[in-house]
Amino acid sequence: MRITIVGAGAMGGFVGTRLAGTGEHAVSAFARGATGEALRSHGWRARSGGVAMQAPCAMATDDAHALGPQDLVIVALKAQHLPEVAPRLTPLLAAHTRVLSLMNGVPWWFTHGLATAGDAPLASVDPDGGIARALPPEATLGGVLHMAGSTAEPGVAEHRFGMGIILGEATRRALTAPGAKATEVMRALTAAGFDVTLSPDIRRDVWYKLWGNMTINPISVLTGSLSDALLTDPPVRDFITACMHEAAAIGERLGCPVDQTPEDRHQVTLRLGAFKSSMLQDAEAGRTLELDALVGAPRELGGRVGVPTPNLDALFALTRLHARERGLYPR
Repeated sequence: MRITIVGAGAMGGFVGTRLAGTGEHAVSAFARGATGEALRSHGWRARSGGVAMQAPCAMATDDAHALGPQDLVIVALKAQHLPEVAPRLTPLLAAHTRVLSLMNGVPWWFTHGLATAGDAPLASVDPDGGIARALPPEATLGGVLHMAGSTAEPGVAEHRFGMGIILGEATRRALTAPGAKATEVMRALTAAGFDVTLSPDIRRDVWYKLWGNMTINPISVLTGSLSDALLTDPPVRDFITACMHEAAAIGERLGCPVDQTPEDRHQVTLRLGAFKSSMLQDAEAGRTLELDALVGAPRELGGRVGVPTPNLDALFALTRLHARERGLYPR
């Protein structure tokens, strides 16, 4: 396949390296600046478990016309960058093109065809509906990553743990059999070494992951703390639990119930050890925060389905103010 990765950072860079390493696909990057230069000079590069990987990059450019129509476009950007980037991606799409979203938080396609949420795009993630116009939900596969990593330097992905990817068709629910789009992408990712699961309801998988990481990320930015410190401080843990109860109530009304208690999830997170959240990594590096996709969108959905969110409101407001004072969130 002809594949383009949009967002060749930690996860996008790792996925691109693994796909290119199979030798079966021409894997390009929609990238600019130091990352684009590194990819043009050295190709795809990643490290995992102390092992360095390198593979050819077919092309690295921020000119979508130069890349031309692709078979698969993998969007691995931070959500706050997509409204500006999405309209520039239309030359990558043809009638047969699949788009795979591998992003944290609530994606642009989440409310499409979801009557309980009112169907309209979420202002917090797709302010004027421009993303959905550029990247049609009907052509989109939702993806959930169960892996972690960081960017060691521009163009070099550092993989820490996990190889899981959940895939599902964004506009279909309760599939009796996987759709052709999902099956072909699953085969490519499986051949690249990923542990791929096809989901009959990818919205539910997106919401479940969000439910687990929407609190640790912003609270770590406010406190500068690693994950274990947050969950072993009783008042902080109680606040995290209260936020999770609100998110679970919203999910229930959206048809995305969470079959776990906050306490169960805390135990899972504690078993991962002391880690630095991706949002704290971004804050320390002076990068803007994906606060809207992680907390703003759940608040907006809570308003649509009639679930009060006082704890999520406080979390959003405090993190937004903290980030604005440091130039990490627009005023």
